[in-house]
Amino acid sequence: MTPAGRRWLLRAGVVGLLVLAVAVPWLVDTYTTSVFARTLVLALVGVSVALLTGLAGLPTLGQTGPFAAGAYASALVAVHVSSVGVVQVLTGALAGGLFALLTVPLVVYARGVVVLMITLAIGELTVTAASRWSSVTGGTDGLAGIPPIQPVWGMAALDGDQARYLYTLVVVGVVIAAMVMVLRTPAGLLLRASRDDEGRMRASGHRVTGYLAVAFTAAGVVAGIAGSLLVTAQQYVSPADFGFDVSALLLLGVVIGGATSIGGAIAGTALVIAVRDWLSGLLPGYAPLLLGGLFVLTAYLFPRGVAGFSTDVAGLLRSRSGERNGRAGRDGYDHRGGAPPAGVGAAGPPVSGSGVDA
Repeated sequence: MTPAGRRWLLRAGVVGLLVLAVAVPWLVDTYTTSVFARTLVLALVGVSVALLTGLAGLPTLGQTGPFAAGAYASALVAVHVSSVGVVQVLTGALAGGLFALLTVPLVVYARGVVVLMITLAIGELTVTAASRWSSVTGGTDGLAGIPPIQPVWGMAALDGDQARYLYTLVVVGVVIAAMVMVLRTPAGLLLRASRDDEGRMRASGHRVTGYLAVAFTAAGVVAGIAGSLLVTAQQYVSPADFGFDVSALLLLGVVIGGATSIGGAIAGTALVIAVRDWLSGLLPGYAPLLLGGLFVLTAYLFPRGVAGFSTDVAGLLRSRSGERNGRAGRDGYDHRGGAPPAGVGAAGPPVSGSGVDA
């Protein structure tokens, strides 16, 4: 298949998935639609985990911290200030970003397992604070009775699961598109280079710590927006939404999907949610066993995650296509006006100028 054909196939696949995502409310019942909305929310948090774990090299178990900050801030704004969705999303983004900015000095100077432990502690302390600060967060009971939102000023309130799902889908799509665009700039390449060879980057004058601080704060903003969408999707919030099991589930989904791929993070998170919420319904009480089995199976069959496996397959197809075109040119059956046969020289490892596997 030619490069143009592959690009066309990729775009057709993306458009097909978008059409299917938009059609979900008309294909399933309202309960399943609400589950899809919460899955989108967690997938967005998973993308922030992938940004830190796969692209910045900072493995994290603490993205539930800015996730919770964004959720509680949006819930308080919804109850006391404004029911407009734009206001709540911006509030969640600001709260998540500030949370990350306050904790960034604890993280960016550490590496590896130490980062994992620090972020785990941050996440657990956040849940504990949310449980104890009853006057603001409602304690372990959480905040309920949050009014439905208006997407923008003057629009009707979204009082149905279908409308809330579509709103969540739009916001998640906009945020992910913005992330992909940013990561395709030199900023994304600098982040990957800092992860791959930090010493060389420092020696060449780059401020790696600053890059990581910006990435950590940006990931907090994304998680805060997800927190705002969580409030929209389920109209209540409690500490149970941000426990260790959620952190572990997000990291597991990112590893299964592919830590360096935004699409892989979304797919992996959706997969673990499906196993936990749907497949375990067929085998009650076996959710941890199913998730563990899924992780072992994926780690054995797809060491780079599902996204890495699909990249390997695409590279293999490109290599074989280049070999066939090369043989055709040598045999004299593929003359194209003196121009080199298509595909010759194209074999070899794929090179991405984007810096991110979207």
